[in-house]
Amino acid sequence: MKREISDELLKWKDQKNRKPLLLEGMRQCGKTYILKEFGEQNFKNTVYFNFEDTPEIGDIFQSDLNPKRIIEQLAVKSRTKIEPGNTLIIFDEIQFCNRALTSLKYFCENASEYHIACAGSLLGIMLSKPYSFPVGKVDRLKMGPMNFKEFLLANSEEYLVEFIDRTDPTEWLSESVVNDLKTYLDYYFIVGGMPAAVSAWVNDKDIQMVDAELEKIVADYMDDFSKHASDSILNLTLIWDSIPVQLGKENQKFMFGHAKTGARAKDLENELQWLINAGLVHKVKKVDPPQIPLPMNVNTTSFKIYMADIGILRKVANISSDFIFGRDKEYDSYRWIATENYVLNELISAMNDTPYYWRSNNDAEVDFIAQVGMAVIPIEVKAGRSQSKSLSEYRKRYSPEAAVMISMKSGRDGALNNIPLYAVWRIEDHIQNVVKGESRQVRSSLQR
Repeated sequence: MKREISDELLKWKDQKNRKPLLLEGMRQCGKTYILKEFGEQNFKNTVYFNFEDTPEIGDIFQSDLNPKRIIEQLAVKSRTKIEPGNTLIIFDEIQFCNRALTSLKYFCENASEYHIACAGSLLGIMLSKPYSFPVGKVDRLKMGPMNFKEFLLANSEEYLVEFIDRTDPTEWLSESVVNDLKTYLDYYFIVGGMPAAVSAWVNDKDIQMVDAELEKIVADYMDDFSKHASDSILNLTLIWDSIPVQLGKENQKFMFGHAKTGARAKDLENELQWLINAGLVHKVKKVDPPQIPLPMNVNTTSFKIYMADIGILRKVANISSDFIFGRDKEYDSYRWIATENYVLNELISAMNDTPYYWRSNNDAEVDFIAQVGMAVIPIEVKAGRSQSKSLSEYRKRYSPEAAVMISMKSGRDGALNNIPLYAVWRIEDHIQNVVKGESRQVRSSLQR
């Protein structure tokens, strides 16, 4: 399956001052698959070592961390000649071998001619002890679940993707094209972006198989809770299960007391940070005032928590797959939650950063606040086509260069850009063009 990160891997391969690569991400988001595919397509040969499945490989790193000796023994172990420039060396689940993680420093300093790509969980790498992390000695990339663009590609819809990529996302499209995109978006809301679930859908179009894969992934995460945080498994589970419920409330601010009765931040904040570090959830902080630099204006006590994948969100919320086809009122709340969570994940994927949100004292709230260049952009999300009073209030108060409404509507009305849900991946490029265009108009009027 085509993943956008493949382009970043190619850039890394040809980089002049290349360092060993660390590909981080939540478990089961496709890190191993993409590295193996990258090796097959771009190198003469690939050698693969998994420190969890075959922990004895770690013995190679015990006596010393001399890259020459390590390469020689890895070649013997793999029965493959390891040649600089022609061989991709993959260290998978590297967090299970602290010495291998530390060795990356010496490969960077003394053997940079070798292409070494490592995969590991975000949390596992952070907790890797007792040896030091090779700070400044590795190139790092983060990987998440498949976004909607990648989902389209997995369904062999390259032409649809190319069409959206070359089209202004606010431009009107024919009903037939929009219907195709909406259909795939419905499927994506059911399946989500975890590669195993996407593969089950693409290959068999069997929702029961999709649900089985998602249930297995959620069960594996529960096992991770007990394996890596056995003392906190109850609190982790309470927080995890409360996320869909808290997103469904009118005020979506995460409340520790809603996860566990009577709990305060000091009681559960370590467990919440565990989920964030594991890449399983995203923390969206409140910013007020929404001015650059945004991190300097964060309210650290107000934040919202979202799931990293909407397929997993559906399973944790215990929502049947047929919700997307019905129009029952009982599903309205979840449809709204899923839409907002979907947009957040798409924004993170497109901008490689987590946005903020804004809320006024009189309860007006803009879902997301993002920085594009030097512009602060308010982004409001609607599951249908309705207007937003909160976004209108924000615009009156702050007069942003551009504002975005994400719904099923397209079009532009002055500074307001209506971007449809199926084209969120185009948002950053579009806003950059809009802001540049406005800047050119200002300069032109000043010159006149």
